[in-house]
Amino acid sequence: MILLRNLALSRGPHLLFRGVSLTLERGWRVGLVGANGSGKSSLLALLAGELAPDAGDCEIQPGMRMARVEQEAPALERSVLDYLLDADAELRAAEDEVAAADAGGDGHAIAHAHERLAQAGGYTARSRALVLLAGLGFAPGDEGRAVREFSGGYRMRLNLARALIAPSDLLLLDEPTNHLDLDTILWLEGWLRAYEGTVIVVSHDRDFLDRVCDHSLAILPAEEGGVMRLYDGGYSQFEGARAVELEQQFSAAAKQDKEIRRITAFVERFRAKATKARQAQSRLKRLERMARVAPVVAADTYRFQFEEPERQPERILALHEVAAGYGGHAVLSGIELALTSADRLAVIGANGNGKTTLIKLLAGELAPLAGERIAARDIVVGYFAQHQVELLRAEETPLAMLQRLFRGEREQALRDFLGRFGFTGERAERPIGPLSGGEKSRLALAALVKRRPNLLLLDEPTNHLDLEMRRSLAMALQSYSGALVIVSHDRSLLASCADRILVVAEGRVREFDGDLDDYRQLRMKEQRGRDPAPERPSRKEERRAGAAARSGQRQQLRPLEKQLAAIESRLAQLSKDIGEIRAALADPALYAGPDQARVAELGKSERRLAEELARAEEDWLHASARIEAARADLDG
Repeated sequence: MILLRNLALSRGPHLLFRGVSLTLERGWRVGLVGANGSGKSSLLALLAGELAPDAGDCEIQPGMRMARVEQEAPALERSVLDYLLDADAELRAAEDEVAAADAGGDGHAIAHAHERLAQAGGYTARSRALVLLAGLGFAPGDEGRAVREFSGGYRMRLNLARALIAPSDLLLLDEPTNHLDLDTILWLEGWLRAYEGTVIVVSHDRDFLDRVCDHSLAILPAEEGGVMRLYDGGYSQFEGARAVELEQQFSAAAKQDKEIRRITAFVERFRAKATKARQAQSRLKRLERMARVAPVVAADTYRFQFEEPERQPERILALHEVAAGYGGHAVLSGIELALTSADRLAVIGANGNGKTTLIKLLAGELAPLAGERIAARDIVVGYFAQHQVELLRAEETPLAMLQRLFRGEREQALRDFLGRFGFTGERAERPIGPLSGGEKSRLALAALVKRRPNLLLLDEPTNHLDLEMRRSLAMALQSYSGALVIVSHDRSLLASCADRILVVAEGRVREFDGDLDDYRQLRMKEQRGRDPAPERPSRKEERRAGAAARSGQRQQLRPLEKQLAAIESRLAQLSKDIGEIRAALADPALYAGPDQARVAELGKSERRLAEELARAEEDWLHASARIEAARADLDG
């Protein structure tokens, strides 16, 4: 359980939230939502003990084990398997104890050490690690390779795996899907739904939040007081409830504004009249005491709109028996694809299978190794690369960038265009370098829109976009009239903008017969069939672990039985003491005597002892249940 009490947190001079009081129960899966910069990551850091609150308290139930994804992904010589299992400190400590006990030759110590190893899951650790690695997209045999051999993205997957394999009761995840492809996200959803602890996750993937979370914790804008509000359900349910709240708030604010104008008009009209002065003063005081309903302030919205292409050929592009790759090595081969102006394609598949290679081939940035790429004479390609943001010139301003790309256009026309994407006034003349990732993505998309393409190629366009920006992009793409090919792990975006699916896998590009839900069900079925079978320990190990476990259970049973005997003794003494007090209180002579303070003292003692007796009885029930469970395990 997590308890927030009158919590406040700032980042520098900027207030993130204040006056937050709420409880998150054990076993909840909570989606943390809010605009970029609202404090989602800061709240996770606060829960992890990395930040201290400015005011109030953040209490986490004692004994809760916490896991969080590390942000550093070092290039280590250590093997993937060892790096993964190192995250389980109890497992490593148990392994060390076994090694020390075996070296010492003490039978009792060996039994105790193997019992600890069994309790730490030591006999299934490798199997559990292999299941995690397979689910996160690692190939068989990768567990033996050095961590340094993998890219930064796959090392971040390893850090995610370390958080998942570590024993935990509370799992904190900040954008866990950022380095994952769609197949891996589907696997992670299943894993998190089966996780028995509490999950708090930040994500800009609404489908992921809907499938994983049963509660949503929203950090509301500073205009609404910088508070948090808890909602039942995933993101879609939060979104619906929030829309109703805003509508009610708008209505209440409008109604109150009307009442304020009426009262103000009365005061102004009759303040100077002697016969109405008292009524005017009364209304003025009422106005001063009125709790103001905050007006609904619209969040920044950016009107993405793809204008009609100047030319729209029916047949845009064709690939015939094309092979594509790098340095003479084919990543994809046998590609047959024809694009018309009506085509809207989603490209999916595991990372590294060639999705970006296909997009570069379509864009003309990569020449075919074999086969033929046939483009229409009037083709205008709008290509958003996966790392487009990194190609922007840091010292340039948004206005200067458009002036360079679209020479000859009037400055005011370019300013008006930038204003549609949130770069109004002086914001159009600030350097690009300090902009956030979302702002840079928005600027890159603006330049793309300005080209008026008839073939739009988008390779992970949402990586830096928050949920509202993703919605704006989806709405613009729905009305785009050219051909669209999009690579994204955002299923909501793909489902709303594409009507055909291309799967890139095993060096081929093929069309999938079905929608994204069909694909999800197929992948989950395939993953269940591919998960490595749990490794069974040898019979010798099983016998050794069983004997050690039984020895340990008997050792654990003795202190429980001793504790139960002590509780029973305490119960007997309390029952005796209460009986004596009640006998004294039942004596009529007590009330006839001069010492009436004695009556009050006995009554107070009776209540105190009754409370102690109730607590002792509860302790007895818990102790009895633990002993029964321990005996059942021993018998089994």
